[in-house]
Amino acid sequence: QVQLVESRGGLVQAGGSLRLSCAASGRTFSSQFMGWFRQAPGKEREFVAAITRSGGSTYYADSVKGRFTISRDNAKNTVYLQMSSLKPEDTAVYYCAAGRPGRAVVVGRGTDYDYWGQGTQVTVSS
Repeated sequence: QVQLVESRGGLVQAGGSLRLSCAASGRTFSSQFMGWFRQAPGKEREFVAAITRSGGSTYYADSVKGRFTISRDNAKNTVYLQMSSLKPEDTAVYYCAAGRPGRAVVVGRGTDYDYWGQGTQVTVSS
């Protein structure tokens, strides 16, 4: 069983930056696609970013492209989400997600991810 633990989010002013991390347990991290999703109050969960097993390819939602960067360190079993130029509409609970070991995912489809973190609140003030 893979467990994912996100770092604490926080409160940041618009235009600011914040980095989230997500540490995975177990020995299968390097064989898993990793993604970040978010859910704002009253809204559906939405895809934010994803990264392939080697880290060679990354994918982003249009709303965050050019502002957010996903990366991973397979030696540390950790995936990161660097968020810059934050906007009030980025306010949400952010979730780290992992695909099944050895299996590809449709990056934006939440149901393709088998493991989820507990979520961390990010609030951007205007």
